[in-house]
Amino acid sequence: MPEATVIQYTPTPLTVAALADKLRACGMASGQTVLVHTAMSKLGWVSGGPQAVIMALIAVLGDSGTLMMPTHTGSNTDPQGWQNPPVPESWWPVIRAHRPAYDPATSPTRQMGAVAELFRTWPGTIRSAHPVVSFAARGPHAAALTADHPLTGELGDQSPLGRLYDLDGYVLLLGVGHGNNTSLHLAEFRADFPGKKTLPNGCAMLVDGQRQWVQYDSLDINDGDFVTIGQAFDVAHAIPVQQITQAEVRFFKQRAVVDFAVTWMEQNRNF
Repeated sequence: MPEATVIQYTPTPLTVAALADKLRACGMASGQTVLVHTAMSKLGWVSGGPQAVIMALIAVLGDSGTLMMPTHTGSNTDPQGWQNPPVPESWWPVIRAHRPAYDPATSPTRQMGAVAELFRTWPGTIRSAHPVVSFAARGPHAAALTADHPLTGELGDQSPLGRLYDLDGYVLLLGVGHGNNTSLHLAEFRADFPGKKTLPNGCAMLVDGQRQWVQYDSLDINDGDFVTIGQAFDVAHAIPVQQITQAEVRFFKQRAVVDFAVTWMEQNRNF
């Protein structure tokens, strides 16, 4: 969204302190472990931009809290499956042979937003090693959340999502809806539903210090029903939908939404 448009619909610029106060009013508090998904444009014009958003989140959680965000690198996948946009088949061998290997320190995110892209480089942040669906975290639980992120089962029980579930952490949807709620992928890994299958995939990664194109099988994930699941969850658990500028805000325990989604998928998924 053009910055001029954002300025037009912003009644008063958000500051670090103002945003922190609004986040506390939504239920965030010191010491919590929180997975954050955010759309910067929905917050209106923020004095300091993504830097100010991260500072506000850290200020609310304090030294005893842990902040986590998805830092996925969706371009590091097999180009044969690309749809948004697809590339010519003649390009596939070139991409597989020459795409740089995933590096937690340097590989940029793709379509994760400006806040997550800045957060992956924030001092004290640790990023998991998965070459496609990494997460970054900062705080006392950061190492536990991001350690030993497996290549297969990448969003399952041994992933940062599963570790957050073990810690009974929270999810903050800040300007995005359940369509962007990655914790619902953990439910996909746990649920038993018709059509559940794995597909071949590939990525560029370091193996014993050498760049290799590695083929592996990954779950065929599908977020097509995430909005429907999220709406049902909001009703069933009376999740308040609050507002910061034009951003809808939802804050809830991750275990609640994962457990709800597993049951929903097993009862309703037919693809």
